[in-house]
Amino acid sequence: MNYLAHLHLAFRAKSSLLGNMMADYVKGAPSSDYSQAVIEGIRMHRRIDVLTDTHPLVKQARLLFPDEYRRVSPITLDVFWDHFLSLNWLKFEPDLPLIEFVTKTRNIIEPDLWQTPEKFQELNEYLWSQSWLIRYADKAYIAQTLKGMARRRPRLSALAGSYIVLETHYDELSEIFWQFYPQLLERAQHHQLDD
Repeated sequence: MNYLAHLHLAFRAKSSLLGNMMADYVKGAPSSDYSQAVIEGIRMHRRIDVLTDTHPLVKQARLLFPDEYRRVSPITLDVFWDHFLSLNWLKFEPDLPLIEFVTKTRNIIEPDLWQTPEKFQELNEYLWSQSWLIRYADKAYIAQTLKGMARRRPRLSALAGSYIVLETHYDELSEIFWQFYPQLLERAQHHQLDD
């Protein structure tokens, strides 16, 4: 899962949005400098990542990737899932428009940014001002996002071309999303993220 999905799952689970959002920027065991709620949010994010990476439907989605993109398929799929969630947001939250959710989330996270890792603070400079979470609904923006990630991380240069899988297998990926994400959402809401 990428940023939007992690935030949505945290919101539904009544977990720390900050902890869930910054988990990838915290290495090892979370520091006792963070509140217990933030630490639990970091742990929730990590459990979601494990569940996602090992889920049979996600493994099935990875098989849609040609060999040259297979290594980056977990990262690419995370971005694709955010595309489908952003595009279909109102089906999950009919009473909470995405722009309103994003504004509320930003207002919760920003006051505590000062105590987060520097790289996470840098992410926040762009995430909100450039409306990433809302723009994920646009397929062209997904391609742009993957190219940007490839530029910033040359080791993962294959990300730039991996967008082709969304183009060529859009319906199959959409179907997998609709089977997989509601299951994950149900588990998050009921705090059943451990295997």
